[in-house]
Amino acid sequence: MRIISVKRHPEYKDIAIKYFQNKWGNPDSMKVYEDCISNCITTTSPLPQWYLLMDHDKIIGCAGLITNDFISRMDLYPWFCALYIEKEYRGNGYGSLLLEQAKIDAKAGGFSHLYLCTVHIGYYEKYGFNYIGTGYHPWGESSRIYGIEL
Repeated sequence: MRIISVKRHPEYKDIAIKYFQNKWGNPDSMKVYEDCISNCITTTSPLPQWYLLMDHDKIIGCAGLITNDFISRMDLYPWFCALYIEKEYRGNGYGSLLLEQAKIDAKAGGFSHLYLCTVHIGYYEKYGFNYIGTGYHPWGESSRIYGIEL
């Protein structure tokens, strides 16, 4: 398994855009992924980062490291987002590989904590994340917020 950072390997930009759009996009958010992933390459800021998890030449997962995950707690950042592992690869701990890379890059970017929002209970706790509270999305839903010290 290897992790590709689109920021460090811009030749993966178009592939990454299509993959994220396929896994997370909807008709209203397609441009969000295209614009954010395209512009992560040109910024000198440590954020955002977009990752692809590869099994040889096959993409088997993805994740992002961003400034805000469309959640009310804008005082907290950076955010781990858009974790996805292909179904046939689940149960092998591959999500933790993407989590670890995001932690490394967040710390290298000068951040002391990493946050995420999710409706899942029990998954992120296995990797040391602690429940902080509830956050609210612009579309009216809420999510649990977790954090970890780096």
